[in-house]
Amino acid sequence: MPAAEHDVDERLVRDLLAEQHPDLSHDDVAFFAEGWDTTLWRLGDDLLVRLPRRALAVAGLLAEQRWLPVLGPSLPLPVPVPVRVGVPGCGFPWRWSVVPNLVGTPALARPRLDPPRAARSLGGFLSALHRPAPQDAPHSEFRGVPLAARAATFTELVAELDTSLDTSCDTDAVRRTWARALDAPPHRGPATWVHGDLHPGNLLVDRGDLVGVLDFNDLTAGDRATDLSSLWLLFEAPHAGAALDAYGGADPDLVARAKGWAVLFSLLFVSIGRDGRADYAAVGRDGLRRVTADA
Repeated sequence: MPAAEHDVDERLVRDLLAEQHPDLSHDDVAFFAEGWDTTLWRLGDDLLVRLPRRALAVAGLLAEQRWLPVLGPSLPLPVPVPVRVGVPGCGFPWRWSVVPNLVGTPALARPRLDPPRAARSLGGFLSALHRPAPQDAPHSEFRGVPLAARAATFTELVAELDTSLDTSCDTDAVRRTWARALDAPPHRGPATWVHGDLHPGNLLVDRGDLVGVLDFNDLTAGDRATDLSSLWLLFEAPHAGAALDAYGGADPDLVARAKGWAVLFSLLFVSIGRDGRADYAAVGRDGLRRVTADA
């Protein structure tokens, strides 16, 4: 995890609320979670304060503030549409948000999952999200782009896997799946909305079903194959197929590109796992096994 570029503590969160949203400043505040890009603080029972922890994350947070109120009402699963926005203040240099604290447990924690129901839910969510994006939608250098633009990252990660002597991963099958993905024609036609980071840590589960989608910091316009990679990060092959059925309109070229993205994300999670994140490593190894099964 990259180092934070600005320290955030309870006092800062309380000061920002008191200065900009005084009606919320009397609620309890407590640390909730921290990711690569943002830090989250519980506010009362139902809200979270979401603040960037490095400058690179600010553009993504601004995109959430601009576009989630537009996209959220048409999506079949809850997403963290900001209920308040904050501006720089109290020595904090960036904009920030107050968002709902959505119900559910991240799939990364391996809660009980009912794959047939969850597959239908994920396919339906992505079908609703992947509509043409407007001209002023954000664009990313890393998500939603042609797979060839990520070839150097793939080469680095698969070489790391080779040298790790991790016998649980078939690197020849990984390379074959990636090569098939690169051979598929790139996305043509209008760019669609893409979540960009749809891994199990950002999918909420309750009573076996998907009940929410988190962290739109990588929201972008581009190739929807990036998001469809999540099917192999979450499901075995039959249920990934059921999710594609619920999604509709996934031709073989789109599926091939999605499998390439699944390989890339899985390799990244295996790499993260070497730094002590066993939960990410498990997702990555399972993803590589599933997506290369027919390779």
